Amino acid sequence: MELIFNHKGQQRMKQVLVIEDDKDIVDLLSIHLKDLDCRIEVANDGAEGLRKALDGQYDLLILDIMLPGKDGNAIAQKLRALDDYTPILMLTAKTEEIDKVLGLESGADDYITKPFGVREFIARVKAIFRRMEQDTKRSDEDDPRQVSYDNLHIDLEKRKVTLDGERIELTPKEFDLLALLAKHPGRSYNRDQLLNDVWGYEFSGYEHTVNSHINRLRSKIEPDVSNPKYILTTWGIGYRFNDEME
Repeated sequence: MELIFNHKGQQRMKQVLVIEDDKDIVDLLSIHLKDLDCRIEVANDGAEGLRKALDGQYDLLILDIMLPGKDGNAIAQKLRALDDYTPILMLTAKTEEIDKVLGLESGADDYITKPFGVREFIARVKAIFRRMEQDTKRSDEDDPRQVSYDNLHIDLEKRKVTLDGERIELTPKEFDLLALLAKHPGRSYNRDQLLNDVWGYEFSGYEHTVNSHINRLRSKIEPDVSNPKYILTTWGIGYRFNDEME
């Protein structure tokens, strides 16, 4: 069973909110989530789902994109704008590449397309839970909470970035990219590594998503985008954070 622990080291069930208007899919997901020792709540439309997501404390949101009332992308964007970083697994019948990219850029952690196999669904849920546990373990050990380089300050706990004392507004994935690079200055990452580490799983074929995020990051934090100071290009490999400012 997939278990996590409370602050006293006691096991507790994971809390999962399923926002989906198809009753058959809800019933199917509920059966297999219960097998993973999860407690499930359900919302059948976007407005109800957003309200429950804001009112409750969940370990995972399973979110359909095509919902009555408010679509899944809008819900994800609203939660991320409010600094709610509960993991989100997008669930949708859309198959176009742009729909997947929009879902991920709205703040989703993973994306699964209907129809899907039960084994794939379970594997993706377990992968999200493992990442949660690894992130918790790292934060309890020696992972830095704040990183500063020259006039750029990154508060990893509050997910806050300031440049010359002014707050810089970043999307969740922009922040995750910046945090990963800044915590490992000088280390070069290729696009596949960044996709895996930031989006949480192999997302082969979407390397341009990394490029677009890097370009937006640079436009927000670099004094001169044509001559980057913080996020550098390692030619023939990918990107790295400047390690000559430590």
